[in-house]
Amino acid sequence: MSEGISTLERHIVIGAGPVGLAMAAALKHRGIPFDLVDAASGVGGNWLHGVYRTAHIVSSKKATEYTDYPMPEDYPDFPSADQMLAYLTNFANDRGLVANAEFNKKVVRAEPDGAGHWKVKFEDGEERTYKGVIVCNGHHWDKNYPTFRGTFTGEMLHSKDYVGPQQVEGKRVLVIGGGNSGVDMAVDAGRFGKLCDISLQSGYWYLPKTFLGRPLTDLPIWGLPIFLQRAILKSIVAISIGDYRRYGLQRPKHKIFERHPAFGTDLLNAIRLGRVKPRPGIDHVDGNTVTFVDGTNETYDMIVAATGFKTSFPFLPDGLVEVKDNVVQVYGGAFPPGVRGLYLVGWAQARNGFGRLITPLSDLYARMIALQDELELPLGTLMESSFTQKLPTTHLVDPEKSRREIRLAHWILPLLKFRDRRMARKQVFQQTKSNSDERGVATRI
Repeated sequence: MSEGISTLERHIVIGAGPVGLAMAAALKHRGIPFDLVDAASGVGGNWLHGVYRTAHIVSSKKATEYTDYPMPEDYPDFPSADQMLAYLTNFANDRGLVANAEFNKKVVRAEPDGAGHWKVKFEDGEERTYKGVIVCNGHHWDKNYPTFRGTFTGEMLHSKDYVGPQQVEGKRVLVIGGGNSGVDMAVDAGRFGKLCDISLQSGYWYLPKTFLGRPLTDLPIWGLPIFLQRAILKSIVAISIGDYRRYGLQRPKHKIFERHPAFGTDLLNAIRLGRVKPRPGIDHVDGNTVTFVDGTNETYDMIVAATGFKTSFPFLPDGLVEVKDNVVQVYGGAFPPGVRGLYLVGWAQARNGFGRLITPLSDLYARMIALQDELELPLGTLMESSFTQKLPTTHLVDPEKSRREIRLAHWILPLLKFRDRRMARKQVFQQTKSNSDERGVATRI
């Protein structure tokens, strides 16, 4: 905990992953006092404790690095988990964030105290009161498991708990889910296991990591309108991959980016090599035998659930923030209506790498957090009243579109003060009128 300034004048940043570090750096840059806490033993978030060490990023280093802190020149296009952790650790050290950080410090409760501050309780029993709470607890920790009829008596492993190929070695493995983690685990199980199948309820978009010798996320297409991005990417898939059905996979029934695509062709290669067999969705399970919706069945020693994560904030009071279909109902990506001093950052996912977005977004959020001191009403309430602001319907974010909106937001931010004064006066007038009406009724009675 930083010294010299009461916690009543500081914000707490919960989570020291890529987003939490970016927010902490932006707060420091703007002179906003803060404490940074994380339940883990150091910085890095998912790159410290949530990925298998053989993992590599799927977006390029240029698309993933902070825009004001490039990755080392000798890093490959797609750095490893260890390289990502080293990069984030160096960022925290170089930005002087560790002095404000506490590790092995888990937040178990954060709630408004009714007097304009936030009471925060930690797992070790300590309690503090803060000016505000900036939640950067990530979206890769609250495990989502598949549901199916029957009971599987073999080993069930979530992708979050996958460490390496030794866990699947010599086993008959069924991977459920075809996203980036599911692909990696199916490829490992196909190489080191006795058998590997992958069960997919529907089709996925598999995009090549590179095209014409360049990382896909570095191609100059991401600032184009979404329909052009989709058309170009579909053409790239047609040229470099072909029809997914030739690999025994289903054709996607959704448009690109309506769900998160998987990057890389490793799964397709493993299918061609006969190491992985595609299967449809599961109908039911009986012991070690899994029966699929097409009537086929197979016996397995292990099921790997690569079925994603739930978005949750277990330390916040129930009902304070609505999460609808894993989409957090906040305005501007972080501001819940009717709640002052609470900011939910990083629950969404950039479509092609967080780096181009998180640096400018963190700076904007830091500026807005400072502005909150000058406003009567919560930022989320002011944004809710604007016809230009709508609640999100997806967790996937277009980084280039968001960057344009961020630049515009810096220009129109002063208008929030004007809106705040108008809405505050209106609330006072309505309250005065209500009190007057109540006195009139009482007099007549």
